[in-house]
Amino acid sequence: MPKGSAELTQARREEILAACQKLYETRSFKEITLKDIGQQTSFTRTSIYNYFETKEEIFLALFQREYERFADDLDALCRREETLPLESLASELARALENRPLMLKLLSMNLYDMEANSRMERLVEFKTAYGESKEALDRCLMKFVPALDEGGRQTFLYAFLPFVYGLYPYTVVTEKQREAMREAGIDYTYMSTYEMACSFIKTMLGGLQ
Repeated sequence: MPKGSAELTQARREEILAACQKLYETRSFKEITLKDIGQQTSFTRTSIYNYFETKEEIFLALFQREYERFADDLDALCRREETLPLESLASELARALENRPLMLKLLSMNLYDMEANSRMERLVEFKTAYGESKEALDRCLMKFVPALDEGGRQTFLYAFLPFVYGLYPYTVVTEKQREAMREAGIDYTYMSTYEMACSFIKTMLGGLQ
């Protein structure tokens, strides 16, 4: 058992987030309730309200953590490498996205619900994490693509960020969706998150240099 209220608070928050993440692996956002999350924790459901007021706040905190980890991955890349050719940079950034499937799923499917039903202070914390991940990506561009000026980096960022919204639904496809595509007669090439992201990043950065 953690010692001290700050450690206990953090431990319980993490337990709530872990419970939510586990449920989200097999259930949809709409199906999951606070009661369901509470049943997966070691303390009472009413105790959850000491940390989060709505299930959307729980999901938003989970999403915030994913952005923080994504930013950490990008900063680690900057510390680890001195230079990277375009193809290697595209590969590294694509791999960083591939390693965050939960972030991509939340981004593409439930962002508006989470933001609409969370308190302003929780939303500000989330937006701060989002902003830090954007800045971490910009730092990678400044270090590894020095030929890009500020305008070029902004052009890339504002193409990359909307692109990321669509990665999950394009790369995680159910058998029902595949069958529907076949019956509709649509010829579609399925790609992994890594393949799609790497191709996009190489094309964008190559065109901007």
